[in-house]
Order: sequence, then structure tokens, then C-alpha cells
Amino acid sequence: MTPTLPLSCDPAQPPANTPVAAIVVAAGKGLRAGGTVPKQFALWHGKPLVRHSVESLISAGIAPIVVAIPQGWETVAAAALQELPGIVFVHGGATRRESVALALEALAEDAPAHVLIHDAARPILPRAVIEGLVAALETAPGAIPVLPVVDSVVRGSDGLRRAAVERDGLYRVQTPQAFDYAAILAAHRGWTGGAEAGDDAQVAEAAGLPVTLVPGDEALRKVTFASDLETAAMPVSTFPRTGMGFDVHRLVAGEELWLCGVKIDHSKGLAGHSDADVAIHALVDALLGAIAAGDIGDHFSPSDPQWKGASSDRFLAHAAKLVTQSGHAIAHVDVTIICEAPKIGPHKAAMRARLAEILHLPLECVSVKATTTERLGTTGRGEGIAAQAVATVVPQ
Repeated sequence: MTPTLPLSCDPAQPPANTPVAAIVVAAGKGLRAGGTVPKQFALWHGKPLVRHSVESLISAGIAPIVVAIPQGWETVAAAALQELPGIVFVHGGATRRESVALALEALAEDAPAHVLIHDAARPILPRAVIEGLVAALETAPGAIPVLPVVDSVVRGSDGLRRAAVERDGLYRVQTPQAFDYAAILAAHRGWTGGAEAGDDAQVAEAAGLPVTLVPGDEALRKVTFASDLETAAMPVSTFPRTGMGFDVHRLVAGEELWLCGVKIDHSKGLAGHSDADVAIHALVDALLGAIAAGDIGDHFSPSDPQWKGASSDRFLAHAAKLVTQSGHAIAHVDVTIICEAPKIGPHKAAMRARLAEILHLPLECVSVKATTTERLGTTGRGEGIAAQAVATVVPQ
């Protein structure tokens, strides 16, 4: 059974007379991105493509959000945006402009002051772009995000270069596009057409509305083909990453005990090719995992004599350098040491300080914890010490 539209995705009614609403155009039926569903409902970074930009709009306080969807895809659309508040679906039209016009009409009863019109195929929607557009509407009836054309531009025909085109004054246009709601509604109602409008700015200009240009963002690129979905349209390095590490070493007599770069007085030490600092080794693996750079053995082979007795802070400094070279920065590290003895509590402050020193991090970005296994297993019997670590890195 086809749901009656508008269909709220949330049992609560969207707030009336809100200052800024949004329209997300997701009414295409084409399958050129591959798969069995329109691309706006295909998975991208673990979520339906349309959900990404809708979540960004919600987090920016935009409501209600009208989503134009194709006939026959109501159940899929509702599942894609389930549990998100303030969502209203409308059926789209035969063209993008018709879909926008229908969505604008759905807002008319409780008309907002302003409206953002966005394409679902642009999943990464930076908060700064939203804020820039809304700010521009304080002095203009319309605003669009643009990026300058930086490559050389030429005209061509029959496969041959014909003439250069001056790129000064040329821009790449993105969405969302922002408008005074009443003005853009009137512009769409008054559209007489000819050729279909490429975007809503064209509809606005046809009605005599000036449109302000605001800075766009490279992250707002469009997902179009199957390869875009496969490569996620943006390098993974544009997102935070998390890595995990785990290590365990035997406790033996006659060895020094190093944990988190701190020497601890104890009757036994950890056995290993280097100084066997199990906590640092786990943290090294966490950092390497966050940038997909293998594990500690790939970089410091236990069969290589140069690492015999080496201080593990060298390994950690190397991992931190690789993080930087990958275009990331370390945001936070968390280490848990698992043992019955020695007691870690008296040493945690020194451990945190040493790790922060090696990694060049503020102390508040370094966590060191300790636990036991209630005398169970290798660590519980005092045969060894284990450690696990989590590291978060972010793009620089």
C-alpha cells in the first residue's frame, strides 16, 4: 500500500513557522550508479546516501526537511531516514525543478522565512556552508555556494581543441542553494520555462531575484556513478579514523619492567626482543591501525638485531611520524594495562606525562587506565602483562 504524502518520518509534527526549512531532492529513478535502487538510497559509508546530508541539516538546526522521493519508493525512503525527526516526504515530479516546486508547496501552510534546497547526491554537507548561506540571506533573497574554476578551460569540437576560455569569473555551482521562501516559491510558480532550469538559482534569476555567491567546499562534490559509491567519492582520509592495538609479554626474573615509557621497580620484568614495553607496543599498533599501515612487526621485526633491547619510545615516535606523513594528526589515545601486579595506580600520572611527551600531545589527550582479570588467565596468574590501546586520528 502506498503511503499518503506528505508522510512524516517522525510521529511528531514538524515545527511550524520555523525560520529555516530545507528541501532535499531525492526523486531520481535512474540506476546509472549501479545496483538495484536509485543511488540516493544506496549505501555510502555505511548509510543510505540521502541520510548523510539530512543528518547534517538536522544537526545545524534546520527543520522541517521536505524530501522529494520517486513514486513507488516510499518504503525504502522511510527506512533510509527512519528515526530522524522533522522529515516530510513528497512525491517528486518529472524533472528536478518540478520536484522542488512540489516540495515548496508542501511547506506553504506553515511557511518558513528561508529555505535551503539541496541535492541528495551531495552527501557531505559542511556546517560552514550552511551557516554562510543562512547569513547571506540577511541581505539577499538568494545565495548559492560556488568554487572558482582553477583548471584551464577550452572549447572543443570533433575531438579537437578549438579555443581557450577565460576562466576569470567562472565558478562551479553547488548545493544547497538558499532563498527567501516566499520569493523562491513565487519564482517557481511563475516559471514559464522553455528549457528546464539547471538549478534553482536559474529559476530565481528568471524572476528577477539577485543571487549572492558564497564560498562552497570541495567536500560537497557529487556522487554520480558506481565508481563514486565504491570509492565513497571522497578519500577516507577526510574522516576521523580509529585504530586498536593489543599486546602481551611474559614476566620473567632479571628483566627491567617498562610500561608507557616509565621504568617501574618490580621483582620481575617483561621479556621481549626490545625493552618489551607492552603498553607502548599496543599503542603503536593502534596508531598504525588507524592509518592502515600494518603492525609493529612490519616496521620493527623481532628478528632484526638492531632492535635488540631497543627503547620502545622509538617505536612510538616512529608511529606518530607515520601518522603525520599520512596527513593526519593524533587526536586522542587510550591505553589499558592488564595485570595483577605491580599496582599501576601510583604510576599513571607519570605514564600519561611520558606518552604525551613522546607524542607531543596535551595531557588531556592521553588516557592510561589499569584493570585485572580477577586472577584468571595468564595475567591473573602473574605470568605476564597485557595491554590494549585505542587511538583516534583526524585529517589535518
